[in-house]
Amino acid sequence: MKVLTQWLREFLPELNISDRQLADDLTLRGIAVEGVFDLNANGSLFEMDITTNRVDAMNHYGIAREAATIYGLRLNSLETSLPMAKAGPGHKVRIEEPALCGRFTARVLRGIKVQPSTGIVAERFHLLEQKQISNAVDATNYVLLGMGQPTHAFDLDKIEGAIVVRRARKGEKLKTLDEIERTLDPDDLIVADERKPLALAGVMGGWDSRITAETKNALVEAAWFDQFTVRRSSKRHLLHTDASHRFERGADFNAPPVASALVSRILLESGGEQVGEFVDVVIPEVEARTAKRSSISFAVSEARRILGPTEDVEGITATTAETILSGLGCYLESGGNETYRVTLPSWRLDLEREIDLIEEIARVYGYNRFQNTLPAFTGSVVELPWAEKESTVRGTLLALGWTEAISSTFCASADAALFAPQPNSAVAMDNPLSEEAGMLRPSLLPGMVNMLALNLNRDVEDAALFEAGTVFSGSPEKVDERPALAIGATGRAFGAKPADFYDLKGTVEALLAKFSSRSVYFDDLLLPAWLHPGRSARAVLDGSTVAYFGQLHPAEAERRKLKQPVYIGKIYLDRLYRQPLRQPVARELSRYQPVRRDFSLLFPDTVFWATIEDSLRNLSLPELRSFAPKEVLRDVKSVPSGHYSLLLGAVFQSQERTLRDEELQEFSQKVVAAMEKIGGKLRAG
Repeated sequence: MKVLTQWLREFLPELNISDRQLADDLTLRGIAVEGVFDLNANGSLFEMDITTNRVDAMNHYGIAREAATIYGLRLNSLETSLPMAKAGPGHKVRIEEPALCGRFTARVLRGIKVQPSTGIVAERFHLLEQKQISNAVDATNYVLLGMGQPTHAFDLDKIEGAIVVRRARKGEKLKTLDEIERTLDPDDLIVADERKPLALAGVMGGWDSRITAETKNALVEAAWFDQFTVRRSSKRHLLHTDASHRFERGADFNAPPVASALVSRILLESGGEQVGEFVDVVIPEVEARTAKRSSISFAVSEARRILGPTEDVEGITATTAETILSGLGCYLESGGNETYRVTLPSWRLDLEREIDLIEEIARVYGYNRFQNTLPAFTGSVVELPWAEKESTVRGTLLALGWTEAISSTFCASADAALFAPQPNSAVAMDNPLSEEAGMLRPSLLPGMVNMLALNLNRDVEDAALFEAGTVFSGSPEKVDERPALAIGATGRAFGAKPADFYDLKGTVEALLAKFSSRSVYFDDLLLPAWLHPGRSARAVLDGSTVAYFGQLHPAEAERRKLKQPVYIGKIYLDRLYRQPLRQPVARELSRYQPVRRDFSLLFPDTVFWATIEDSLRNLSLPELRSFAPKEVLRDVKSVPSGHYSLLLGAVFQSQERTLRDEELQEFSQKVVAAMEKIGGKLRAG
């Protein structure tokens, strides 16, 4: 935003500091001046960066108000006087959407002369490098730059009947000032006459009702439009204007009559007259929640308590607080003992609570004038109950070769429906950034799949990612937040061979092994629709499902145009964290010789390794230190059909003595008996 110091000084005749000092002081108070350019006799040009919450400062008068408050100066009022209007009725205005248009003003000017701008308007537009169009259009832009209220001038002779503020009808069209014909949406708010649309409310005027060189009669409009409606229309039509930029951030409800008068003054300088009464339609309900908000309590003692001591001995006094708040436009009614009821200005919708007033006092007073002290603190930092478990999970994944990633908290509605644990449990946002990010994520998997797709689309074919974060479910009124984990791999992320189902299964097993449990098993029951039915599984810990993992369903992979298999999984961390961490136990190494024995066994194909493992552990044989499969044979002459040969290696060792042959013989017999009990048979030879 460009600002002329010459224009600022017009509002501040007593300002006697340099432009450089003014720039520094404004910047220190949050009205950032990013560049100062000397214009010689015309003062300086400020390049400014105004934050989105300070729409009141997006104009010369608003910045002058800030400077007047900083220096305690008198701020000149805006000159709004007009010649006496010629008698007659005002132009009829009808608001059909009172919740979306809280105020609408209309002033009729007849006999105007449309010509190039001259005088102060032309001079300042030249200094600001602002395009000049005509005195009528320039007047509305000049007032916008001067005091921040968007206005519009219509050719009165092209208006048929009353002005109507309504929603657009389905299929209705409007050619806007950028010469593009737009199909309006029923959610668009428009300014229309009795027959046709005239403007997209708060965004841009219409081409057919614009002011031209032939215009003799004009209708000057200034209004207050609902910020959310303007924002949606602006985004819907990809039409961001200076007017929409300000309306989207909350306009001043009391500004339209002032802006209308300022525009009319400029137009009437070239000739013409005001005809009929000035029409000002006000919706009381909207006025009550904007310009006439309830007053709030403020105590100077609370400001001192929160802000702390200052470099000045006297600190924040009642006089200081009154001066600053009054300068910003607040009206203070004393309640005694340095307490007040504060009526908030109509142009500062960002002020809502006492703490906002305290922040304003600190900002204008100067943060640099407070002592550099830290607030008192008693106590200590307390870790979350699951902090150690979270650290263990993260450390385990990193050690296994996974890379941590972070995705968006939002997702598309289609992804929310696919990956939500339960139907209709995803939470929609009232004011989403876009349709692609309109839901709070019910799972981390939408972000995980998108990240893997992003890598593949940029020729990064090997990736193993994990994300630990929060997922959401419930309703907008009550949102439930839970910790969750997602993993995803594709390509040769773990070595020479491509990642597969067993890489994910091994990772899940490693994670679950960090937690104490009575039982852990895997099956393929109740698998979600996003998993490949033949290459996926769920993990069940102590009777509770804690994970689903496997290959992304081919149909979903095709829809996302993934060019190679992708393996994903989700872990319910809230369920996993209910389990205590497994505590490592150090066991003294035996000083006695270990003895290794191999068992050649024949098993039916229906006997899995998990069954063999459980059977050997149930022997509760302390001397059986370890066992593992060494060789598996199938489809050879010596192995019957429907069976497999297993070479089982076992290690026996005692902590107390060297094992004798008869003991080893007894242990071996117990192993064979256990294997026979589950269907195995010791092979001859």
